[in-house]
Amino acid sequence: DLIGALNNKFFDSFKLSICALESDNEKHEYNEEIKYKLNTDVTGAFAKLAKEINEDTDISMVMVQHEFGFYAKREFEFQQFLVALDKPIILGFHTVLPNPNVSLRFNVNKIAAESSSIVVMTKSSMKILVEDYGITEEKITIIPHGTHLVEHQNKDLLKQKYNLEGKKVLSTFGLLSSGKNIETTIDALPKIVKQNKNVMFLIIGKTHPSVYNQEGEKYRNMLKEKVEHLSLNENVRFVNYFLPLKDLLEYLQLTDVYVFTSKDPNQAVSGTFSYALSCGCPIVSTPIPHAMEVLKDGAGVIFDFGDSKKLALEINKLLKSNSLRKNIS
Repeated sequence: DLIGALNNKFFDSFKLSICALESDNEKHEYNEEIKYKLNTDVTGAFAKLAKEINEDTDISMVMVQHEFGFYAKREFEFQQFLVALDKPIILGFHTVLPNPNVSLRFNVNKIAAESSSIVVMTKSSMKILVEDYGITEEKITIIPHGTHLVEHQNKDLLKQKYNLEGKKVLSTFGLLSSGKNIETTIDALPKIVKQNKNVMFLIIGKTHPSVYNQEGEKYRNMLKEKVEHLSLNENVRFVNYFLPLKDLLEYLQLTDVYVFTSKDPNQAVSGTFSYALSCGCPIVSTPIPHAMEVLKDGAGVIFDFGDSKKLALEINKLLKSNSLRKNIS
């Protein structure tokens, strides 16, 4: 999405090359052109990549997408990779952890010092970098999480298309893992169904590849068992696919309430959350920093992590009132 947006905006002003991250347990086939690959499990791979980038005269700057899990096994080699690069570095932090211990603060400051500029996606992330890590504010730029411009379609026609006619639709999407805490919504459903017998909860997305490699479909199967135990088979649908973008945006547009139940209080941003916003979904969310910023002043509903009773209450309020849903969408 980022590559496409930059190319659409700037056309032939510059050319973008991609370096794909892989590991011994996670390798992929790519549709788009990939110039470099970095296997983070291979000793010396970072140094080799730095040398290749430095020798490529077509590269004027390097943007590094940073998530702590990406480089956890090779933290020192990643730092040395940044030191070795002789091109300006833009560092994009996806997650910024508050209250760091001495080691984390040192490591973040080390990679920040090697960067010409730092990009974060929320005001709270910037505040943490400045106050908890001592990074100068002038070095940091806030660029909110991007999303798609959506030409909205008729919700009733979309429900007909996906065999959801007459249903009040709740949805959540993304690569499945236990961190999404989808069981919170399933636990809330009996009270929701009691007041809205025609409700359908869509759980959209395949299991995260890394999770699948480690434990298969353990988490999805747990969710299915819970659905069975609570007699909710007529009210829950698993859409177990990597959906094309067009289909995903249609599912979101037909959604009456989008439910975001992440249990990680340090999850700075969410792409799935941003997609739901762009499709005009009324959103009920746990209080991750992204939600606290975007859903303030009545723009959405916040409930506490794992609080299925509160979730049921808030969803029932929304499903009861078309005007309330319209006001926060």
